Amino acid sequence: MITQSKKRILQCMELFASLGNIRARSQFGGYSLSANRVMFALVSDGELYLRASQETEQYFCEQGMERLIYRKRGMAVLLRYFKVSKAQWEKPRALRRMAMLSLRGMQRDIDRRKNNEAGRLKDLPNLTLALERMLWEVGIENSDDLRLQGACVTYEKLCAVKKDLSINILMALEGAILGFHEAALPMASRELLTQWYNHQQEQLEQQRQNTHNVAAS
Repeated sequence: MITQSKKRILQCMELFASLGNIRARSQFGGYSLSANRVMFALVSDGELYLRASQETEQYFCEQGMERLIYRKRGMAVLLRYFKVSKAQWEKPRALRRMAMLSLRGMQRDIDRRKNNEAGRLKDLPNLTLALERMLWEVGIENSDDLRLQGACVTYEKLCAVKKDLSINILMALEGAILGFHEAALPMASRELLTQWYNHQQEQLEQQRQNTHNVAAS
């Protein structure tokens, strides 16, 4: 896979040369691609993934592109990177334009962070003023913080200050990150989150049982 990834990197360097000085470096178990020091893509297991911004994420979804899933300590984390298909590789001019969208989107995100223009949480789908205040309480102050933490980590933080939060809160957080109303959350995302939630509940029940057994002995 390393050889395949390096071949793909060379292919990208040639195809995207017009975007700027293309560099590759190790990241997420693969390689990041940057143009003039602005990261816009990943190469993992020989596949290219373009980075989505707030403006382009929905567009990449509409193109039927597969989202990159990063697994950390058994937890699936949905990243804002989308796989370039074989059919898209066969249209190099269109693919170059998509890479330019990724690059420009990343640059806008950088500029927003520099200008401290991260969006209010309550302006995202599903997030009420009450939930925004709860998020502030656990150190998540704006939309960028939420996207950086991800739905699962954020849900765990919320559970630390308020017990018995329902799975609907988890789905609402994921929808806010992806830009969907909770009821319209993609099935793939819903299934992954349900599996993670059930696993967490099983672990909590096991901890309660162990505590009960120790107290009874």
